Amino acid sequence: MGASCGAAGLLLGCTQLPAETTPSLAAAQFLQADTSGYVMAPPRDPNGIGTYYLGRQIAHVMGHEGADWLERNGRQQEEGTDLLVKELRLKPTDVVADIGAGTGFFSFRMAEKVPQGQVLAVDIQPEMIASLQENKRRFNVTNVRPVLGTTTNPALPADGVDLVLIVDAYHEFDHPREMGRAIRQALRPGSGRLALVEYRAEDPGVPIKRIHKMSVEQARKEMAAVGLEFVEAIETLPQQHLLMFRRPK
Repeated sequence: MGASCGAAGLLLGCTQLPAETTPSLAAAQFLQADTSGYVMAPPRDPNGIGTYYLGRQIAHVMGHEGADWLERNGRQQEEGTDLLVKELRLKPTDVVADIGAGTGFFSFRMAEKVPQGQVLAVDIQPEMIASLQENKRRFNVTNVRPVLGTTTNPALPADGVDLVLIVDAYHEFDHPREMGRAIRQALRPGSGRLALVEYRAEDPGVPIKRIHKMSVEQARKEMAAVGLEFVEAIETLPQQHLLMFRRPK
């Protein structure tokens, strides 16, 4: 969690590679037989960890060494970050969780939209938590709370979160099933929303490696597996899907 890929991610190894090869018949059979959704198999892409979830190879996590990439000049224009925050339609009293918060690029922007609420800035890397604490002091923001999570649990309050935001990080979760279930448990029943942002796998013009993209179909399949309902796909961002899901009552 933390650093993510962008359109010019040369240094972080995110740029486009040739298409992945088709998995072997044995791997495909194992994928069908594994009721948990997970399978260990040789990586089809060297940027993957060799674990597959519901047919998708999980990508390696970008570490805290890429923190500067999160705050790069041009990110706002490349990704339409202001538009993304606007599309979230936050209310002033909302409790929001930014999972894979990194340095807090989105956390501090959302904090302005929820002055009577709170932003829980979650990351699994202590170095990123230290950066969040430093930025919190530097910006003099009181309604952002850094939270150290784990690869299976974002450490969020049960039934207490109005919106969970995950930007270009979900595809790197080592345990997406467990994290998905924990996120569902944290969302308010009947109204809590998950905003999942991932580069469009359907668009070959997006210059990101295939393993760092997700399709709408794959995202819907994975969220349905943990009990989240699909609400809508918002396709106003330059290169990414903004997919909205909801916890049912």
